[in-house]
Amino acid sequence: MFAGFNWQQLISAFIVLFAVIDIIGSIPIIINLKEKGKSVNALKATLISFALLIGFFYAGDMMLKLFHVDIESFAIAGAFVIFLMSLEMILDVEIFKNQGPIKEATLVPLVFPLLAGAGAFTTLLSLRAEYAEINILIALLLNMIWVYFVVSMTGRVERFFGKGGIYIIRKFFGIILLAISVRLFTANITQLIEALQQK
Repeated sequence: MFAGFNWQQLISAFIVLFAVIDIIGSIPIIINLKEKGKSVNALKATLISFALLIGFFYAGDMMLKLFHVDIESFAIAGAFVIFLMSLEMILDVEIFKNQGPIKEATLVPLVFPLLAGAGAFTTLLSLRAEYAEINILIALLLNMIWVYFVVSMTGRVERFFGKGGIYIIRKFFGIILLAISVRLFTANITQLIEALQQK
């Protein structure tokens, strides 16, 4: 088949990316954005996210070094954004007001930081150190197909669960997002402090 192709690596990479991207957990956010009158384009979100992730997969280290930003600092910044989004969901407040001329939510917050965020970027760089390139790329492609399917079906999901069900799911995944932001922050702040101490 392909050079370096390995089913075990492919499945492992798919599961890791599936957990990090967590499009199921983003369903309440997408529905909430639509209720606010902000359009979400499933195909556009998927293609842009895929392009960003592929670009970062190949040029991530170089891009961060260009701006003198280490991966730990980048991940901590992403953790803060995810933290604020989780507060929106848990406390029913609006932090990302999106008052610019473009009333579309496809790019922010759907593409970044939900789909192609610091967590996904750092995960891709970590996987690249462990697995063959072809396995990670196929795993990422399969995840993007799943993302497109879920984003385009959010309306049906809302009808299935109803307003009350979506409200409960929103609160639950708000706490999950909060936990992810805390884990992302704590995992990288210790590495950042250690790196600064060594300088």
